[in-house]
Amino acid sequence: MANNLQIASAAYIVMHLLTKKKQSSIKKRRWWTTQIFRSRQLYNGTSMIRDLNFHTDSGQFENFARMSQEDFEHLVSLLTPIIAKQTTHFREPIPVNERLAVTLRFLATGESYTSLQYVFKISKQCISLIVPEVCQSLIEVLKEYVKVIINTFINNSK
Repeated sequence: MANNLQIASAAYIVMHLLTKKKQSSIKKRRWWTTQIFRSRQLYNGTSMIRDLNFHTDSGQFENFARMSQEDFEHLVSLLTPIIAKQTTHFREPIPVNERLAVTLRFLATGESYTSLQYVFKISKQCISLIVPEVCQSLIEVLKEYVKVIINTFINNSK
């Protein structure tokens, strides 16, 4: 009986030490956000769009977004009910026009998420969530305008 108690006590001590070691190996974050993303309030995608003379006919916006200002605004109005996020106590959400601009820039240029994070001051982790979400929403919103030929291809390949 005493031998079983010693074995159980030793097993408990080993398990306790292993869980304690595992908990201490989890690295704590050094900061909530980096300095570049903290300055997002001063200069962000919305101000960049405004700087591209969004309401003038300079052509800079069309060069950046690869579409007209009217088409961009139309897409923003279509996507707003689907991808707009609520404001929380922690931070402001990324506006729909910035989400769309990041996605369009990614699709038009093929720039990496790392490169886009410096242009829009949105973390690449956030961009990796935004781009697929906006693409899926674009497919959903524009499905009546764009014909997807996947079924036709499958039927013809038989």
